[in-house]
Amino acid sequence: MVPRYSRPAMTAIWSAENRYRIWWQIEVFAAEAMGKIGMIPADDAATIRAAYDRNALGEIDIEAIDAIEAVTKHDVIAFLTWAGEKLGPERRWLHQGMTSSDVLDTALAVQLKQAADLLIADLDALLEVLKRRAFEHKLTPTIGRSHGIHAEPTTFGLKLAQAYAEFARNRERLIAARDDVATCAISGAVGTFANVPPAVEEHVAAELGLTAEPISTQVIPRDRHAMFFGTLGVIASSIERLATEIRHLQRTEVLEAEEYFSPGQKGSSAMPHKRNPVLTENLTGLARMVRSAVTPALENVALWHERDISHSSVERFIGPDATITLDFALARLAGVVDKLLVYPERMQKNLDRMGGLVHSQRVLLALTQAGMSREDSYALVQRNAMKVWESDGQLSLLELLKSDAEVTSRLSNAQLEELFDLQHHLKNVDGIFDRVFKPTA
Repeated sequence: MVPRYSRPAMTAIWSAENRYRIWWQIEVFAAEAMGKIGMIPADDAATIRAAYDRNALGEIDIEAIDAIEAVTKHDVIAFLTWAGEKLGPERRWLHQGMTSSDVLDTALAVQLKQAADLLIADLDALLEVLKRRAFEHKLTPTIGRSHGIHAEPTTFGLKLAQAYAEFARNRERLIAARDDVATCAISGAVGTFANVPPAVEEHVAAELGLTAEPISTQVIPRDRHAMFFGTLGVIASSIERLATEIRHLQRTEVLEAEEYFSPGQKGSSAMPHKRNPVLTENLTGLARMVRSAVTPALENVALWHERDISHSSVERFIGPDATITLDFALARLAGVVDKLLVYPERMQKNLDRMGGLVHSQRVLLALTQAGMSREDSYALVQRNAMKVWESDGQLSLLELLKSDAEVTSRLSNAQLEELFDLQHHLKNVDGIFDRVFKPTA
């Protein structure tokens, strides 16, 4: 975790304080369930629950727990030793029939669920600003590019609507991944419930807002976690896709949009004229870091037999790092889109730059509809289009076509002029917007 790319709410989820609080909840709720089924004395279970309700632990003494762990070399035992000092004789019932993974895996599920909830809120904020800016530029014409080359007209609103649809899908993916990873395992050694019955697990799960893991092997199966981090990786790739688009649009030769440049901001230590896409470049790098968690999460799936801890050190890195970084990146992207400077005049200038080449397909289709073969139509249009291309847009495709007898034998000047109408390419924008932004049932 790098403070520069961290926000307080997400960072707090991965704090030792929060982790130990969740461990304490698990132990208390388990004891409470054991008291209800007669596994431990009901009075002692009630005393443990009362200690929880009055916050008997008070401020978590991280240093004291660390000191105990330095001797025990076991984090869960260190915490239980420290927490037990806040109780009386009833402390002996803590962790009854349980194993460390019951606490660690269930707590991780809670943390991932908490993190997912923040990320979903981040996505909601991003979706809101994408929708607003998409409608603002719904009919702002711009050139669409394929292979980086001018293709046909589109609108800047459609670019943003596409991003909206992609992040809306990501939101649904994250909800599914959150629900899938939010499982509780209180099943004891090797997951057989031999010393702690399923009723305890069910109670703890209900108290923590989790689902009982159908079958655990002392650990919760890591395919769940792999899917969670895989989803974070997909979201990161969507961030990079939009960031890369903005970076290209800000290039001097294009300059159809650019990041907001605040008063007093400097673009270069050497060149005072520079206005660089630093935020979206940063987002590209952050996306790489989030995706770097995916492969280790996949490799964590294959554990030895019923349990090993090869996954543990990995998750201590990727859990905080991936979620904290993605939280920051989503917030940063929302800010970029919110303040993005958009230049419709430059978009129109770029549209017109290549002498009408962007309308070549319409001429091709019109010639075929006028009875010419597709092969001959293509060759005829390309012959004129290449003259415009080689003139760097100084020639006009429309004027060349009007001067071409083979073309005018099939199409009149009026017909040709109609084929160069920009509005033709915008006629279905409303329908596309209806598809993307239609209200959900």
